[in-house]
Amino acid sequence: MGYSLSHRTYLMKRANRIMTALMACGICLTAQAQALSETWSPDNGDGTYVNPVIYADYSDPDVVRVGDTFYMTASSFQAAPGLPILTSKDLVNWTIANYALDAVPPVDVYSLPQHGKGVWAPSIRHHDGQFYIYWGDPDFGIFMVKASDPLGKWSEPVLVKGGKGMIDPCPLWDDDGKAYLVNAWAASRSKMNSVLTVWEMTPDGTSLTGAPVLVYDGNKDGNHTAEGPKFYKNAGKYYILCPAGGVASGWQLALRSDSPFGPYESRRVMSQGKTDINGPHQGGLVDAPDGTSWFLHFQESQPYGRVIHLNPVAWKDGWPEMGKNGEPVKRHRKPVATKERYNPQESDGFDSIELGRQWQWHANYSPLFGMTSPYGYMRIYGHPLSEGFRNFWEVPNLLLQKFPAPEFTATAKMKVSAQEDGQQSGLIVMGRDYARLSAERAGKEFILNYIVCREAEGGAAEEVEELARIPATRLYNAGNLDNSELDIWMRVKVGKGGVCGFSYSTDGKKFLPAGKPFQAREGKWIGAKVGAFSVQPSGKSRGWVDLDWFRMERNPK
Repeated sequence: MGYSLSHRTYLMKRANRIMTALMACGICLTAQAQALSETWSPDNGDGTYVNPVIYADYSDPDVVRVGDTFYMTASSFQAAPGLPILTSKDLVNWTIANYALDAVPPVDVYSLPQHGKGVWAPSIRHHDGQFYIYWGDPDFGIFMVKASDPLGKWSEPVLVKGGKGMIDPCPLWDDDGKAYLVNAWAASRSKMNSVLTVWEMTPDGTSLTGAPVLVYDGNKDGNHTAEGPKFYKNAGKYYILCPAGGVASGWQLALRSDSPFGPYESRRVMSQGKTDINGPHQGGLVDAPDGTSWFLHFQESQPYGRVIHLNPVAWKDGWPEMGKNGEPVKRHRKPVATKERYNPQESDGFDSIELGRQWQWHANYSPLFGMTSPYGYMRIYGHPLSEGFRNFWEVPNLLLQKFPAPEFTATAKMKVSAQEDGQQSGLIVMGRDYARLSAERAGKEFILNYIVCREAEGGAAEEVEELARIPATRLYNAGNLDNSELDIWMRVKVGKGGVCGFSYSTDGKKFLPAGKPFQAREGKWIGAKVGAFSVQPSGKSRGWVDLDWFRMERNPK
């Protein structure tokens, strides 16, 4: 990669390489600068948008507006960094601007993958000059972080209330200086659900006082699985908005009361109706600068996860009616008339010493996972597999990003480095089932394998198909070990329904198919993800892979 070149020569070659790669892949430089997605953009450019506004897995979104900027966060479960902060000027065009959580607490627990655990259903609020995010960890309790600048450093997590089963918390600071918090309960830990409780909270937001008050029981009136509550006050009334009926086939409820502790009356305010938008599930209510109200929520879309929709809200007789006549819309005018179009980050040239915000590790980060560099690549070091290794469900150093669209192609150019036989690196589509392309060192060559695992969570073994044996691109001595390098391009084309076709190339031009089509499957409470890996047998020195670039593109028609 030109490590011995002078700095000036290196920069010139790097700039030419970036330009050549972008032109070869048909990427418009202006669009790239504006971060306009190559795979999915909801802005029609005529003052209207189509749903989903984000075709990616941002489960349990919540949103707040301060000034002319909207801030959104979402569940991140065990992935790190956690609590993504997305920003928008119009609720349609979004970019990933920050993360509020460097590591999931307790840090030692989440140093290994804890699938489906961790950060559940956060809420974001702005109060007295501070941004607050609350979330529930079903095994440890309710946590909070805060910041005066949401794009800067957030505070260390505060355990607001310890215990099991408390999830989906949302605060409310009242006009009289008092504060409250509503939450739901996870049946898997508490053995009860469909109920919402309200606590009084200290005004500084750091602890709950007294005992919870049961303010709503969805079991009684056909609104089972009431969860994900969001707390609001409007025109002197207290509102709790929440989904019920289940993630894939539920509806939206509004609860209304004259007191934060109830009693509450309820009304269904949005359901699927005659549309093809199932759910529609948990989200947040927010006002645009012109005073109009909008609801940002998710739709279950396996294997893509929980994709984000935006619906208008009309207040009628003191109730929020969402969508059009209580049904979600597919197309609508934008909340704010903006011209700039941009979308959450996807492609990455690894030309910064800061890791691109589209990437998350599958557990709390350790420097042994890998690191960025100033040389135009991202290095992932090999994770030592346990003696009883079965599959990648246990591997923490997977560098992954969300599926960004219903159809797309992801291509990675990488240099695989291995000092001992058995070290392997490559491209992976990860979920409860997964598939990966793996380049494994065997002497002076690399074995290219196509590997599939079905029911990874249950400990199923991998199925391995050898595709080819490729001579090493370079052999050299590294101290006491002989190092083997392989330059290789790996690709996965994702079609409708998440059907994946893998391929590879040794020259970046001609790609050869790899194995049979693979049906992507969601992970535990998350959508399928795509990214890179490096692993090795236990007890061996670390191999690694240098990712030169990772590119997302729209599938050719």
